[in-house]
Amino acid sequence: MKNNTRLVARLLAGAAIFAMAALQPAFAKEWKSVTIGTEGAYAPWNLTRSDGKLDGFEVELVKDLCGRMKIECKIITQDWDSAIPSLNAGKYDVLMDAVSITPERQKVIDFSVPYAATPATFAAVKGSDDAKLPGTGTELVLTGDPAHDKPLVKELRAALKGKSIGLQTATVYTKFITDNFSDIADIRNYKTAAEHDLDLAAGRIDYAFDDATYFLTAFQSKGNENLTLAGPQISGSIWGPGEGFGFRKSDTDLRDMFSKAIKSAIADGTVKKLSLKWFKINVTPH
Repeated sequence: MKNNTRLVARLLAGAAIFAMAALQPAFAKEWKSVTIGTEGAYAPWNLTRSDGKLDGFEVELVKDLCGRMKIECKIITQDWDSAIPSLNAGKYDVLMDAVSITPERQKVIDFSVPYAATPATFAAVKGSDDAKLPGTGTELVLTGDPAHDKPLVKELRAALKGKSIGLQTATVYTKFITDNFSDIADIRNYKTAAEHDLDLAAGRIDYAFDDATYFLTAFQSKGNENLTLAGPQISGSIWGPGEGFGFRKSDTDLRDMFSKAIKSAIADGTVKKLSLKWFKINVTPH
């Protein structure tokens, strides 16, 4: 009987200690510094200047955000095609590369709230028949639902039949182009956006497809002066909520820190100011 009493007492004491431990708040990692990975080759979002320094809309924005969070931020360059695996492998803590928030990506990484929402479009050689793509100068709002979208892209499909379309590999635009045009057009993938611009300007492809804000800046680069936007500016929920920072699933505290800072930068007009500076249009998400 005494032995049983002692055993029960020990069990109760152990349960009490466990319960007290469970009530203690979990200590999140104290983020004093973070490493941010970006391509450094997707102007005007992020770019590498002639002196080797990184610049662009996202680079300026993240410096502002890190100041708000009072943390030290180091930005390193990373190829886009291995960006998400490198984030999850711990090469850096935050992915910043005009990354559109999509359900597929949300399965493997977490996102901050969006800091931008931009349309996409085609580009063609200025003055060519290809530049007269239907819908040029208009906006086309798509949802990602084939029942809604297919009738709206029917005219584009007819115009793009037999054409070649270049796009950067593994972007949010891959599925749209593949689903809607791979059966009637030649789809060519490029490691960087600059590479599809080069082939477009040289006449090796008929069209390129990318973010409209990217093209507006790319057209100012040497060799791209003969390029122009073609077809409608495609916006809507097909691209998801917008662009956000990417985080490992385990770093929810860091994700929440960035989201809070982004909301503050949107509220005080910083995001609008930087988007007008770099894009000439306001890409502040609604």
